[in-house]
Amino acid sequence: MGQSDFVTEEFGTSTGPLAITYVGHGTLALEWKGISLHIDPVSSFADYRTWKRADLILITHQHGDHLDPVAIEDLKGPETELIMNPASAAEAPLFEGVRILSHGENLTLRGIAIEAVPAYNTTAGRENFHPRGRDNGYVLGFGDLRVYVAGDTEPIPEMGDLENIDVAFLPVNQPYTMTPAQAAEAATLFHPRILIPYHYGETPREELEGLFPGPDGPEVRVRNLS
Repeated sequence: MGQSDFVTEEFGTSTGPLAITYVGHGTLALEWKGISLHIDPVSSFADYRTWKRADLILITHQHGDHLDPVAIEDLKGPETELIMNPASAAEAPLFEGVRILSHGENLTLRGIAIEAVPAYNTTAGRENFHPRGRDNGYVLGFGDLRVYVAGDTEPIPEMGDLENIDVAFLPVNQPYTMTPAQAAEAATLFHPRILIPYHYGETPREELEGLFPGPDGPEVRVRNLS
C-alpha cells in the first residue's frame, strides 16, 4: 500500500505542523518541515517502494515486527540516517553508517531532538520477551512538541523521569507488552497530554477508549494501529 492509503493526523508545533501517519502495529511515519522520519518500518504493513526516501529511520529493537531489512532498504536513500539500539545494529550489519543510540544518549538530527530511553518487560515470566537494558523507546522533540514512542515495554520506573510529553504512544499487546490497566498505570507516571495506544493486537477498542473514564488524565485517541 502507498502512503495515501493510511490515516494521517497533524499536531501543531512551534515550528510548523507535525504529521503522523498511522501505518500499523508498531510502525509510524512522521513528517515535519519536509523531513521524513520512520519508526520501525515493516514491509508487511506498507509497500515502501512507493514512498519517498526517508531522512531518518529509527529502530526500537531487533524483533522482526520492528526491524525489517527489506523495508529499510526500500526507504533508504544516500542521505538517510539510520538510528538503532546496539542489539539491532548487530542484527543488521549490512547497513553502513548506522548510528547506535543507547539508553540516556541523545542527539539532534535535521533539527529533531532524539533521546533513547529504556523499554523492557517486568512481569515474571515475560522478561525474555524484552529484557532490561536491550531495547529502545524514543523521545522526539519537534520544536516545542515532545513525542514519546515507547517501543515494546511494560510500565517501568524510568517513565517517571519523562517530562513534558505531549503525545505518547504506548503498546497494549499482551503477553508481550502491556494490558490496558498497565497502559493507564504507565501514563500516570509521566502524564502525557495525549495518549495513543498502539501495537494493540486483539485488545478490544472499548478497553482502550475507557482507560481514563473521568475528566482527569490524558486525552485518549484510539487509532487503527492493531
